[in-house]
Amino acid sequence: MHSVNEQTMHFNKSVKVNFEGGNLTSDAGWLLYKEFDEKIGLSQAITDHLNVNDPNRHHIHFNDDVIIQKIYQHIAGYHADDHADELRHEPVLTTILGKEVLASQPTISRLNQKLDKETMKQLQSVHSLMQKRVDIIQPKENIMMDLDSTNLAAYGEQHGSAFNTHYQAQGYHPLMMFDGLTGDCLKAELRAGHVYTSRQVVRFVGPEIKRYRKQSPWATLCIRGDSGFAIPALYQLAETHDVHYVIRLKANNVLKQKAQPFEDELWKQFDLNTTEAKVFYTSFDYQARAWDKPRRVVVKMEKPEGELFFTYTFIVTNMGLSPKNIVKLYANRGTMENFIKEAKNGFAFDQMSSPSFYSNATKLQLMVLAYNFNNWFRRLCLPRTMNKNRIDNIRLKLLKIAGKLVRSGRYLTFKLCSSCLYQKAYWQTLRTIHHLPRLG
Repeated sequence: MHSVNEQTMHFNKSVKVNFEGGNLTSDAGWLLYKEFDEKIGLSQAITDHLNVNDPNRHHIHFNDDVIIQKIYQHIAGYHADDHADELRHEPVLTTILGKEVLASQPTISRLNQKLDKETMKQLQSVHSLMQKRVDIIQPKENIMMDLDSTNLAAYGEQHGSAFNTHYQAQGYHPLMMFDGLTGDCLKAELRAGHVYTSRQVVRFVGPEIKRYRKQSPWATLCIRGDSGFAIPALYQLAETHDVHYVIRLKANNVLKQKAQPFEDELWKQFDLNTTEAKVFYTSFDYQARAWDKPRRVVVKMEKPEGELFFTYTFIVTNMGLSPKNIVKLYANRGTMENFIKEAKNGFAFDQMSSPSFYSNATKLQLMVLAYNFNNWFRRLCLPRTMNKNRIDNIRLKLLKIAGKLVRSGRYLTFKLCSSCLYQKAYWQTLRTIHHLPRLG
């Protein structure tokens, strides 16, 4: 006999609470994502391209269905595999995935054990296809290819995890590239925890440059990175393919000596014997020993408030902008830190829990798809008042909406919360999705 767990509230004895409300959802915003999915064909692309190496093909839940389920779970913030047990009968998720019952944690865990290098490549192919489709809807005239690496924490005996001296932590050290203008994650690659920042960066960036040169030949490309990516091979790659770059250089005595004449001139022209903040910009040609030719180096000379001496920032570039604008362009690189933070906090990029390296690498590609699925949704579908919102706000405003499923002979009707604050934004988003071209 089923017993109801019901509790009386102390603030008012006439108020009781239980979880026997029936066919209710707390995530009616999933319907908007599914409608967008149908337009761009994400789920269908996964079904078409995914072929997991699985000798047991007689499953209640097909592998591609489980992958799609995980992406939708990430969208709503249900990152752990255990969350699937509580979602098995979730009315919206079962409806949009066309199932009576969803995959449970043991099913997801069995799939994780089958993920390999080939599966990872298949999800990368899906990602490239989806980027191409989204760029058809909203072509990019400028692409800022922001490069960075980060630490993804690992615990236990995960293959490939290692101690990274820079982060002073055990984990993986993936290479990541975001579009600094849109927030799209253009590419991510899991690497061992101890590798240097720029390891294989040319092999990482090269295919993306070629893809955009073929897909969007009119677009202006620019590579932006910190001093960890200051390697000649990357400059040469950019110059060969007519790509701009702004990359910081580590300050050294040679660069400081090159800048010294400019500083000496400043002391002659201005009264710098004060503690007021002062900032000056200039540039000069410079050729390091490892470089095949001289390149333009921009320098920012800054005397902070309360200081008597200058500090230097050096940036190598092939762009002709003024030194001040080059420094400003580089400074905007800070937005990538926010993208990485969003990826970790909002989509669990840093939850690498499988013992297998390629299982974790495949999970990373799945999380990239979930992150970009939301980012495409945000910038293509949301009203202007919301299209800068991060995932936490989107979940709060459009995803976490209560609703009740009502079944009739012909229809499934979701009756959403009448007191929802964002009904207008919900309907506006749905109308925008309906006006998008169908690319799937």
